[in-house]
Amino acid sequence: MLDHVPYFSYVLSAFIGIGLAAATGFRVFLPMFAVSLASYFHWIPMNEHFDWLAGLPALITTGIATIAEILTYYIPFVDHLLDTLSVPLATVAGSVLFASQFADLGTFPQWALALIAGGGTAATISSGFAGIRAASTATTGGLGNSVVGTTETAGAGIMTVLAMAAPVIAAVFAVILIILVIVFGRKAWRKIRGRKNTPENI
Repeated sequence: MLDHVPYFSYVLSAFIGIGLAAATGFRVFLPMFAVSLASYFHWIPMNEHFDWLAGLPALITTGIATIAEILTYYIPFVDHLLDTLSVPLATVAGSVLFASQFADLGTFPQWALALIAGGGTAATISSGFAGIRAASTATTGGLGNSVVGTTETAGAGIMTVLAMAAPVIAAVFAVILIILVIVFGRKAWRKIRGRKNTPENI
């Protein structure tokens, strides 16, 4: 019944894309690996322009990258180095996964939407968690970073599954996440600046 609603396929694709983009804000490669795996086994359709993502080389590459990314976030100091790279990488990954959901849209609107909605969503969530991790380091000496890292990995997995199985719910969660990350991310950065400006640090 919903298939006859005008532009329904585009709206559904947008919901899936937003959910996947939000997932890349947590972890860059895990959502890409999940999409590659699902499309490789034909569990989900793939835009013909993104057939490379459904190929075995992409599946192996994203699988190795996923394991490496998850493990390195448990290494002190290395996790902060990854944070400096995660925002631009998440922006690219979020844009690619968002664009991969649109088959009949023109090239310009496809990538314009992908950069704004997909890349913007991924970048916002990624930068927010970078701030939360920095605050964790400042307040716990890095002891709490493993909790942040585990939360990010779990968030990436949950959002990826929701995006493919329940895209509307995934999109709603993505919007809520963006709001929460903006609020708590700002508080985290303010806390860091406050500690830097204390008398003992001047």
